[in-house]
Amino acid sequence: MNIQRVLVVGAAAAGLTTAEALRRKGYGGEIVVLGAESHAPYDRPPLSKQVLSGTWEPERAALRTAETLAALDATFVLGDPAVALDPGSRTVRTESGRELVADAVVIATGVRPRTLPGQDGLAGVHVLRTLDDALALRKDLLGAARLAVVGEGVLGAEIAATARALGLDVTMAGPLDAPLALQVGPLVSGLLAQLHRDRGVRLRLGTGVVGLAAESGRVAGVRLATGETLPADVVVVAIGAIPATEWLAGSGLRLDNGVVCDSRSRAADGVYAVGDVARWHHEGLGRLVRLENRTNATEQAIAVAGAILGDDRPYAPIPYFWTDQFDVKIQVHGMLPAEAEVDIADGDLPGGRFVARYRSGGVVTGVLGWNMPKQARLRRQEIADR
Repeated sequence: MNIQRVLVVGAAAAGLTTAEALRRKGYGGEIVVLGAESHAPYDRPPLSKQVLSGTWEPERAALRTAETLAALDATFVLGDPAVALDPGSRTVRTESGRELVADAVVIATGVRPRTLPGQDGLAGVHVLRTLDDALALRKDLLGAARLAVVGEGVLGAEIAATARALGLDVTMAGPLDAPLALQVGPLVSGLLAQLHRDRGVRLRLGTGVVGLAAESGRVAGVRLATGETLPADVVVVAIGAIPATEWLAGSGLRLDNGVVCDSRSRAADGVYAVGDVARWHHEGLGRLVRLENRTNATEQAIAVAGAILGDDRPYAPIPYFWTDQFDVKIQVHGMLPAEAEVDIADGDLPGGRFVARYRSGGVVTGVLGWNMPKQARLRRQEIADR
């Protein structure tokens, strides 16, 4: 196919990287990047840490300078969300009524936060996905004393750590027994629980959250399944995210926990998906995979740019994510099954620096570094050797 125009729907890291990778690979045709937000592309990981804490001004989260974006020679259409796609003609319709036609369409619309019943319109309740979300939350935290974080995953734990460092009384609530229990298994999640307790975060884990308490239109607390209410001036809901695929209803694409794609991240002829919204066939794992992390957004975007230009290779990465909480930096390479056997390959637990190795069926499936990034990266080769 003669690709004269590529339309990228989504202007965050995955969308921008797709455009940049196309240029690096020699593509000289037209590139249009469509974004729902009015902001130029910015990075999301700093939102729950540096931006929320105030150590970074919002502008520092920008992925590229205005000059660099201009040199990309791409047309950015911002503040106009996509509302429909016709895969056959590769036409995207936007909220304002634009119709954008391309030879290849890349879906990079990411995810949207899950919410609790009754939180919409209630003052003092926040989610954290966008730059505007982070700024609104920071403004509320600066005038508050008590924060309740609903959710014990990566985002919830990072927000709890940041808010505690700001001096707030912080309580983390959720149904699992420890922070990141699903992501890192019982050994490391137990260490994270102790880390948060040692730094003054109250953990009310192992019980569900059934709703929010309110007074005069503002949140007053979080209601637990036990019947108890945790008082709070501000509440952050961090209970996971849903792929942003509503605009693709009726498109004929297969939508099942994301845009379902083949091993080339292709959802239909000339239509690809990338980043958090993509659920593709990982040939190495032999199953469909969807990854919500910054590294995958970049790596998959580069692979999709190659696929558009005729590079017929499967996208089969070793998954990787990281999280920073208080003074602990965690890097995770590969997969960490809940039933995995775990041993300490480098360092030691008492010293606060170690690499944990995860085995399933005798095979190394993943490694985790706790304040040992270089050693964890070296151990990653054991997964590659598999």
